[in-house]
Amino acid sequence: MRMSSDWLTSRFRRGAAAALAGALPVFAFPAPSWWWFAYVCLVPWILLIRTAPTGKRALYDGWLGGFGFMVAVHHWLFPSLTVFTFVIAALLGVLWGPWGWLVRRFLAGMPTPGRLGAALVVLPSGWLLVELVRSWQGLGGPWGLLGSSQWQVQPALQLASIGGVWLLSFLVVAVNVALAVLVSVRASRVPAVAGLVATAVVTSAAWVWSPRPDLDGRVRIAVVQPGIVSGADSGMRRFDREEQLTRALAGRHLDLVVWGESSVGFDLAQRPDLTDRIAALSRLVNAEILVNVDARRSDHPGIYKSSVPVGPNGPTGQRYDKMRLVPFGEYIPARSVLGWATSVGRAAPEDRRRGTEQVVMNVGHGLRVGPMVCFESAFPDMSRHLAEDGAEVLLAQSSTSTFQHSWAPQQHASLAALRAAETGRPMVHATLTGVSAVYGPSGERVGSWLGTDRSASAVYDVPLAQGVTPYVRFGDWPLHGALLVLAGLCAVEGVRALRVRRGAPAPQPPPARTVHESPVRHGH
Repeated sequence: MRMSSDWLTSRFRRGAAAALAGALPVFAFPAPSWWWFAYVCLVPWILLIRTAPTGKRALYDGWLGGFGFMVAVHHWLFPSLTVFTFVIAALLGVLWGPWGWLVRRFLAGMPTPGRLGAALVVLPSGWLLVELVRSWQGLGGPWGLLGSSQWQVQPALQLASIGGVWLLSFLVVAVNVALAVLVSVRASRVPAVAGLVATAVVTSAAWVWSPRPDLDGRVRIAVVQPGIVSGADSGMRRFDREEQLTRALAGRHLDLVVWGESSVGFDLAQRPDLTDRIAALSRLVNAEILVNVDARRSDHPGIYKSSVPVGPNGPTGQRYDKMRLVPFGEYIPARSVLGWATSVGRAAPEDRRRGTEQVVMNVGHGLRVGPMVCFESAFPDMSRHLAEDGAEVLLAQSSTSTFQHSWAPQQHASLAALRAAETGRPMVHATLTGVSAVYGPSGERVGSWLGTDRSASAVYDVPLAQGVTPYVRFGDWPLHGALLVLAGLCAVEGVRALRVRRGAPAPQPPPARTVHESPVRHGH
């Protein structure tokens, strides 16, 4: 199958094709959530890049495809960031430029079995490096990692307990590479099929070997989702609605009640009346209430987002201050340079302050929970560290009300399934306006989602588990392996370049064959 044609000789048309091909993976994520599409979505992009006439053109194809990917996966940001969405996508799309060069380097022309075998390792490793770099909080965090598209596939979740979402991304890219060769290079179909079979065998063996969580009891956790509340006095009216929904939980034998992100818009130290009302609710339901305070603190300068448990006698003294803030939403990177973003979108007018450490809280009834706030649930390392520190339940307090009628709420809720499977710990994703969701220790859904059209409270019987998953024990080993692969590639390329510079003869290609399978000697 050849993708080079007269139509693609136009730089504009080829660039548009690259951007569209790069955007295709968005359909593997919620809301469409075509998980199976992830295994073929990169094929058109790979086929385009391998036909690039030069390495420079392959860099452009990679960059423009990355631009299309970032715009598509983050399209719901446009109402907030407007044109700045495209600027960010163009800057981050550059990360895929070297990946495009690698695709051409290993798959252009008629790849030998050796090159194909290397491509099945090098290209997924290159993709992981891109995901690693863009996962830095200052660049927007790990939203839209390709492996997270498998959040509802139980065998994939089981593999996540071994190598996290990174292992899933590696496998998905490897399958796409093999399929691209299978449909485009007839002479390499046998090695491509062999690569697919080998991937399936290794994956199946890992799935069979991987340990399952040992279930150990249950806890009853309630989620309070007030829904959309707007207007000048929305802070107090939201609090009133949360109070009403929590009162309805009386007599439900709860271990914990969780409110969403920014559920309390006032510093509790300055509002003892609100503190007393929450404490009264705690006495009524016989459980602590984990609220999220989004306010200027009286004991520290600046605005913090903080998870605060409140018991029958008031705040328990435990507190977690959000550490990883949303770029532009909660702070503006290099505000002196990029502060103009507030004039073209709904960027943060004032930077919020960061917390300094993660916290595992004892919330009564012998339950230890690890709180995260908003998009912190996208970071695998945060939930892994909480599990290492003894959290029995992971919690994420979130609010995606700004993006209520987009794919963002579903995408955010799905991430909790990955974090639960990776750590072998159940996870509760509680929001102000939906989607709220709960997942068990294997990433399986517990109960029903509270959608964006709901204003309600819900009680979940959450299974607990013991044991340590391989991912928690060994960490991000797929990333380390990918870095070693790329370091080895750089060493090989460096040696080759050095030999050429010193005038050593380049390795001769194998002799071509005639129709009678006799070798043709060049120059004769």
